[in-house]
Amino acid sequence: MVRFDKAHPWVAERQSEIRFGVQVFPLPEDPNPTESVIAAGLLAEEVGLDGFFVGDHPGYHIEPWLHLAAVATQTKRVQLGSVVNCVFHRHPAMLARMAADLDRISDGRVMIGLGIGWNEPEFGQLGIPFESIPERQRGLGEAVEIITAMFGDEPVSFEGETWWTRNSIVTSPPVQRPHPPILIAGAGNRTLRQVVEWADISNFGGSRNTGNVRNNAEVVSKLAEIDRLCKEMGRDPQTLLKSHFTSWLMLANTSDKAQAKLNCYFPQGLSEEHRRTRIVGSPMEIVAYYQSLADLGFRYFVIQIQDARDLETIELLGRKLAPSVS
Repeated sequence: MVRFDKAHPWVAERQSEIRFGVQVFPLPEDPNPTESVIAAGLLAEEVGLDGFFVGDHPGYHIEPWLHLAAVATQTKRVQLGSVVNCVFHRHPAMLARMAADLDRISDGRVMIGLGIGWNEPEFGQLGIPFESIPERQRGLGEAVEIITAMFGDEPVSFEGETWWTRNSIVTSPPVQRPHPPILIAGAGNRTLRQVVEWADISNFGGSRNTGNVRNNAEVVSKLAEIDRLCKEMGRDPQTLLKSHFTSWLMLANTSDKAQAKLNCYFPQGLSEEHRRTRIVGSPMEIVAYYQSLADLGFRYFVIQIQDARDLETIELLGRKLAPSVS
C-alpha cells in the first residue's frame, strides 16, 4: 500500500504521546451560538488541548466550516476539523476545496473527518436521499478517492455510482502535504476496511452512532481487527492513529456538582444509551476510564461537549484530566 509507506506527519507526531481534542455543539436554546463556539475554541487552545472540532449537522445546527474559520483566525496552535463530516452533506470536490482553504487560513491545522451519516431526518432537511448503509459506505469510498486526488497537481475526473466530477482542481492547495490527515469514523467490518485502505486516523466510540463499541473487550477486538487488516493489506499499523470518541463528557470539581450538571440536561432521567455513553464526574474520578482505553492502544481522544457553553468541562479537561493520562 504505497499511500502509507510512512505515517502522515500529523500521525507520527501524535503516536508518541496521548492527546485530547474537544468537539462542541451549541444547544438550540443557546442565544449566541457563534460566540459560544468561538469562546470554546479559544479556551481549548488556552488550556493546551490538541484539537478543537465542531460537529457536522448543518440541517439543525451551525455550519461547522464557517465557525472553524472564525476560530482559525483567532488561534495559533489548536488543530481544527469535524468528527465527522458526513460526506453526503457536501459534494466531495467542495469538501476538498473547503478543507484546503481552512488549512491555509489556519497555517496547516486541519484534520478531515469523514463518515457516512446516520440522522435520517437531517438527510430529509437537506434534500438528500437516505440510502442503505452499504450504499452510503460506497459513497464514502468514492468521496475519499475524489478528495485525496484533488490534493494532487492534476485536474480530477471521476465517474462513480454515487459521485462524479470532471476536471476538478484545488488551485490553491493546502499547507499540509500531501494532504491534511484524513479520519474515517465507525467500527463496522466494511468501515474498518475503508479505514485501513484510506485513512490516517481511525475513530470509534461507544454510542450507536460512533461504532457501538460498548466495553473494553469489544475495543480489544476492534483494535485487533484493525491490526489484522493492516497486515492483510500490507500496511504498517503504526501509520494509522487509533482515536476514541466520547459522546458527552461532563466535568466539575466534585462528583456531586458533575451529577447536578447532568441532571440539569436530563431532568427526566437517562436512557440505557445515555447511561453507557455519558461520562460524568470530577477529573480525578474520570482519569481511570481514559487511562484504561489508552492502555488498550488509543493514542487520541475526541471528547464531545454537547453544550458549547460548558466551559468548565473544557477547562478541567485541559488542565487536569488530559495531563493525567499517559
